[in-house]
Amino acid sequence: MTILITGGAGFIGSSLADRLLNNGEKVVVIDNFNNFYDTSFKEKNISINLNNPNYKFYRGDICDGDILEKIFRECEISAVVHLAAYAGVRKSFENPLLYAKNNIGGTINLLEKMIKFNIKKIVFGSSSSVYGNCDADKFSEDLKLSEPISPYAASKLACEQFLYTYSKIYGINTVCLRFFTVYGPKQRPDLAICKFFNLIENNEPIPVYGDGTAIRDYTYIDDIVSGICAAVEYDKTPYEIVNLGGNYPITLSKMIETIENAIGKKAQINRMPMQCGDVIKTVSDISKAKELLNYVPETKFEEGINKYLQWRKNNK
Repeated sequence: MTILITGGAGFIGSSLADRLLNNGEKVVVIDNFNNFYDTSFKEKNISINLNNPNYKFYRGDICDGDILEKIFRECEISAVVHLAAYAGVRKSFENPLLYAKNNIGGTINLLEKMIKFNIKKIVFGSSSSVYGNCDADKFSEDLKLSEPISPYAASKLACEQFLYTYSKIYGINTVCLRFFTVYGPKQRPDLAICKFFNLIENNEPIPVYGDGTAIRDYTYIDDIVSGICAAVEYDKTPYEIVNLGGNYPITLSKMIETIENAIGKKAQINRMPMQCGDVIKTVSDISKAKELLNYVPETKFEEGINKYLQWRKNNK
């Protein structure tokens, strides 16, 4: 099987590529190396695989139809894992049109090329942010969603709906995976856990938005990758939306305490007001993932933080 990973130089995409290559699959990656964060992170992510004969890399943007045409002509793609997107809830308020163009427009562009080249399988990286400030005890996929509270979340929800339309009309087998707060080795430097590690280690204050009671369902990268791999294989129904969470929601204060314990150093707290677009909680219902994908997250948060710390020490 040859799998195209869009956004394949990023945190989740490169971790997936590593797993697929280890499993003997062929991997094709496209990434535009935008400047959302230091591109040296992505350069390092792809560097270990560039000499692998089963790995092929294209530097380009999925909004560019020509580069997608080139990929589909040159590579016999079996399935697409679509992770390319402008990320970041807070950043999306600064330029919502950019998020609409790249996240929604890029997805449609990709789907049009899949139709042209008769590619019938796609796994889409969606987000728990589509649930907004949901009142439910757990967020299940059958909740009726119409109130995303950031342009980023709105773009992800729109992509799910476009994917449904293309699945229905053109017979593309589709799984939309709603990721819940992914962390672990190779994590983006702008994300809270990586940022907090850096600041605490350097004896600098960490920005804490709100009173520390906000809850997140943290999910270790290895579990996310296992869920994606299972979704690539899934073919029993034409279209599904599936949560991938860690099944271990904790407060922001508990997250900070866990990092402090791992490092052996107390954090200096710079208390700040909640930011626009931040949700009060994310709590995944993963029963559907268990049923359809045999997904069972294996890494508890404390274990994952210690694994991440060890990776940081090994990759200074």
